[in-house]
Order: sequence, then structure tokens, then C-alpha cells
Amino acid sequence: MTAAGQPGRSEARRDGLSIGAVLAQLRGDFPDVTISKIRFLEAEGLVLPGRTASGYRQFAAADVERLRFVLSAQRDHYLPLKVIKEQLDAADSGAEPAAITPRLPRKLVPLDAPAENGGLPGPSDFETDREVRLTQEELLAQAGIDAATLAELQQYGLVRPGAAGFFDPDAVHVARTVKAMTEFGIEPRHLRAFRAAADREVGLLEQIVTPVYRHRDTGAKARADEVVRELAALTVTLHTLLVKAGIRGVTGG
Repeated sequence: MTAAGQPGRSEARRDGLSIGAVLAQLRGDFPDVTISKIRFLEAEGLVLPGRTASGYRQFAAADVERLRFVLSAQRDHYLPLKVIKEQLDAADSGAEPAAITPRLPRKLVPLDAPAENGGLPGPSDFETDREVRLTQEELLAQAGIDAATLAELQQYGLVRPGAAGFFDPDAVHVARTVKAMTEFGIEPRHLRAFRAAADREVGLLEQIVTPVYRHRDTGAKARADEVVRELAALTVTLHTLLVKAGIRGVTGG
């Protein structure tokens, strides 16, 4: 353990853990973490596990603690990966890292913030089978948009109410995200391609998981749900990497 209690890379490695074993250790505190998330953090240089002669990852205890630090910084302090990496690099070099300052997304609030602050129900509300439904007025209030903007979001398929006319909490996230993007001159009509791409991805995932859902054994749904989560995370990772590569091409970086 290095400065400020943050894990470093210089500690001697012993027989390591597989990525599946690391996932099992982290899941208790970070239920949303996936194998693809750990791989993404490795690709970003935030954790560097060793490799066996056969090429399999071997994570030391220090690597697991490093992952805990990264995941906690993202979840509890809303820090971007660049800042988290700077914290870890400072610890690796023996320097005293700067104090972690909570950073909220642009004009957003944590999901578990009080309702009067525009927050949504906490994670426990989404872990049950109870459906969270929002009226149009609730959506407008929580997303901080007006009816005209909502109509535009619906026009371009970015927000869609359910059959009964209610919205789910994801609609609030979408509306807030689009609102933040408008500050950079991006309008909802510019985002139709995102909707079309998402629909194509849904169609592809359906082809993969539908046969699993149709199995008659009791664990079929749980397996299919896990496949959906894993594939969804992989598509997000791939999208992010492709956009980064495209931006580097435009900027010549």
C-alpha cells in the first residue's frame, strides 16, 4: 500500500487471481461491475495484472485494491478516469496525491439525492420487481426541461413513454444527457443516429439472447439477463473506443 492508502504497482506479485475470481470479490460492494468493465479499466491503464505463460490474467491483492479504489472514486466521487489515473500515478511515484474532490456531472445530481433536489429513487428501488413509473410532469421536473423539449425528444425517438403513457427513470437520464449536450450546440435532431444505432444493437442482442430465454429450466432467465448485461457493457466499451479513435484521427492526436 502506498501514499494515502492507495494501492500501488510495485508490490511483489504472488500467485494471482483470475478475472472471474476478482469479479466475485468486487461484486459484493459493486453489483454493477462486469468482466468487460475490468477489462476496460485494464485497457485504460488503471490496473495492470500479470500474465501466466499461457496469457491468462493474474491479479494480485494490490490489483484488487486498486480496482476498488477506481470503482469507489467513480461511484462515490463522480471522478473521470483521467483524474483517477492521476491519483494512482501520484501514489505509484510516492508523491502525495491531491485530495479527492467530488465532481458531479454537468448540472446533474446523484441518483440517490433527495427528491426536492431533483434526484431519482436510489439503487434499491431498482433491485425489486416494482416498476417505477413517472408522469410527464414528473419527468419534466426531474430532467429540468420544458414540454417543448420533451416533444422534440419524442419526435426523434430519444424518449419513449410506455403503453400507458408513463416514463421510466431512464427517460430522465436521457433527457438530462441531451440537455447537457445542447450546451455544446448539439440539438435533438442531431441525435437521431444514436437512436437508430441503439435500435440496431437491440435487434442484434435479441437474436443472441432470445434462444436462452426460451429454455425451460429455472435458471434460463438469470443466464439470459447476465448475457444481456455483459453484451450491453461490451457495446458501450466498443462505442467509446471507436469514438476515441475517431476523435484522435480528427485532431491528429
